[in-house]
Amino acid sequence: MEDQDLGLIQRLCDESALYRRLYEEHMLLERELSMLDQRQHLSPEEEAQRKKVQKLKLAGKDEMAQILRAWKR
Repeated sequence: MEDQDLGLIQRLCDESALYRRLYEEHMLLERELSMLDQRQHLSPEEEAQRKKVQKLKLAGKDEMAQILRAWKR
């Protein structure tokens, strides 16, 4: 990611409640996914939770990218 993008992300977090919420959710999901990935074996419920977290994280990342592109224009 470019330095310019990092500055814009910081600005978006400061100025956009939606972007800030998405960013915070993304970070929480990242931590949850990391914790699940550290386990050697996952139960079927944990594996389902891991897939759900991945999907939520990706959806949030896509929405953040869309907002970022709109702000760049």
